[in-house]
Amino acid sequence: MQTFLQNIKDVFLSFGVIDALEIVLFALAFYYVFRILKMSNARWLIALFTLLVIASGAVFVFNDKIACDNFFVIPLVFAGVVLVIFNAEVKRDVLSLGSFNLTEKAGHQASASRDEVERYIADIIKALQNLSKDNIGALIILANDNVPAQVLQSGVLLDARISSQLIEGIFFPKAPLHDGAMIINNYKVQAAGCFLPLTQNANIPKELGTRHRAGIGITETANVVALIVSEETGIITVAQRGKISRYADYDLLRRTLNEYYWKDLAADGRKRA
Repeated sequence: MQTFLQNIKDVFLSFGVIDALEIVLFALAFYYVFRILKMSNARWLIALFTLLVIASGAVFVFNDKIACDNFFVIPLVFAGVVLVIFNAEVKRDVLSLGSFNLTEKAGHQASASRDEVERYIADIIKALQNLSKDNIGALIILANDNVPAQVLQSGVLLDARISSQLIEGIFFPKAPLHDGAMIINNYKVQAAGCFLPLTQNANIPKELGTRHRAGIGITETANVVALIVSEETGIITVAQRGKISRYADYDLLRRTLNEYYWKDLAADGRKRA
């Protein structure tokens, strides 16, 4: 350990213009790698990045001849910085590696006609608005086969057809599954009564309770969208990537569901607007 610390000290004592340029280049490289990761869930980048960090660290620690080579020190330093800055994205994709896919096991509906999708969107919005009107709490997760396995296994698997009656029935206050989250996976209600990880973000407004913290938390660890209805106020909230949009009206819900089911339709709608 003493040799390790001395090597780091020697590197920074010999720091120069070339080293500064290397730092800038590594920073830009890591930034764009993780920007791609954030936008596309390119999970193979996680594996490649991890292997490079482990290899660099092993050489740096165990090989005295190369220990002072900046080529191995700078990637390690910036690996730590990037992991701190993009911890939510990395955690999201690492957990998503264990996603539980029921498409083959339960005769999952792989596609739907335009009319069917329109009906699904209308039923989800109708259910949310009815729940909001009656101040009934609800938490619906829009997933694409990317919910962590432990989340699905914490609830009851349904693989049921989407309908406003089913959604409202599950969240009825005396129903056994009303306290958990409902997972809508493409064209089916995949599960209900699921437990979600709570966000650790200290900046969440104090008036938001456990249901909202769970909805925000799952969007930080998985690439999903959470639709939340407050039991106290009836306010509908949309959560994506750890960010929330409160007071969601029909237009926001419609836009969110359009983007979930088909991005092309959402793009056409924005052009017409």
